Amino acid sequence: MFLGLNIKDIVIFVPITLIALSGHELAHAWASTKLGDPTPANDGRLTLNPMAHLDLLGTLLMIATGFGWAKPVMVNPMYYKNRKAGMALVAAAGPISNFIMAFAGIFFLFILHFLSVFTGIGGSFIDTLAYVLKLFAYRNISFMVFNLIPIPPLDGAKVLGMFLPNRIYYTMLQYERYSMILIAFLSLSGALQNILYFGINGVYELITGIFSALAGFIL
Repeated sequence: MFLGLNIKDIVIFVPITLIALSGHELAHAWASTKLGDPTPANDGRLTLNPMAHLDLLGTLLMIATGFGWAKPVMVNPMYYKNRKAGMALVAAAGPISNFIMAFAGIFFLFILHFLSVFTGIGGSFIDTLAYVLKLFAYRNISFMVFNLIPIPPLDGAKVLGMFLPNRIYYTMLQYERYSMILIAFLSLSGALQNILYFGINGVYELITGIFSALAGFIL
């Protein structure tokens, strides 16, 4: 992923990735805690500290390909009133947090654009800030779309599991270790990037379209 990036890009990319990753994992931990599970708090996962969330293989893949994963937040669904629904809610919390962060990034990007147009303020600082906000939005959307793939252990599999019969759902979870190998292979081969970029660009255009429509309405 760092190939072809200059030092400036890397300096921006790394903290943005860590924020997107940490916010994603914190959302999982927070959701499970709200459902009555003390496990994430006991494991020290109710934090934005990226060191509490990094996974070695997932981080290496993230650097090499742009797509990877963090250390899974350990939860105990026995604390949930409905275990399958609880797992789906906890799983969905991560991608939802990335969507919210992406939405916020694009919101501030539009605010910056309007300030620049109406005040005439410009220059390299404004351009760099706009670039950071755009990259922040794209990075969070990439986390969201990647994690919504319905392959265990990704979040999409647990969300899908809410709508599957228990027999099929628990059988799918049994092959989680092999799914990790499949995801790693698809990431390294480049096939995953080609598929996900359609979804990433689609979500980005959807959010920017919303703000563009609102801006047209206001103006």
